[in-house]
Amino acid sequence: MTPRWSPELLDKALSVAAGPTSDFDLNPDVPLPSGTLRPAGVLAAFDARDGRLILTQRAASMRHHPGQIALPGGKVDPGDADAVAAALREAHEEIGLNTGQVRILGTLPAHQTVTGFAVTPVLGLIEGDFAPVPEPGEVAEAFWLPFAHIADPNRYRVEGRHWRGQWRAYHAAPFGPYYLWGATARILYSLARRIAE
Repeated sequence: MTPRWSPELLDKALSVAAGPTSDFDLNPDVPLPSGTLRPAGVLAAFDARDGRLILTQRAASMRHHPGQIALPGGKVDPGDADAVAAALREAHEEIGLNTGQVRILGTLPAHQTVTGFAVTPVLGLIEGDFAPVPEPGEVAEAFWLPFAHIADPNRYRVEGRHWRGQWRAYHAAPFGPYYLWGATARILYSLARRIAE
């Protein structure tokens, strides 16, 4: 049974001891990327009133993960203090979210992607009214998913497809027309399990 929305659920989830996640969790035979992982941050921003989560569909022209459903965010730039600053900056650039509207709750362990990033998920609350304004060069659409979907581990399943000549398994949690999968689904599945605990 999915718990009713409460901001305290995210605080409790952050206190659950759990290790980092990876795109390789379900694919131990896929070789890890060589070289140093590039740091990045993504913002899991929940509406403080009802727990809806803001997500984006990346523009088809993007170099990394084109067309995929994603949390707002991106790589840490030299001017960013850390992954939290990168996530907030990118959320402002991608969907017009004012950093003053976001109350940061904390971070989850970094998620390693198959494309060579160490992505720090940043949990936050959006306080007050917010209407996303997608940046067309980066975001095809911004939309909300209900907390009941995001927070229920049973909504996530394992699927697979051929990728770079081999079979790859991944997490997915489709919702209506939105196919939530890959790194974003894996990060949110980890959060859902923490909430369930």
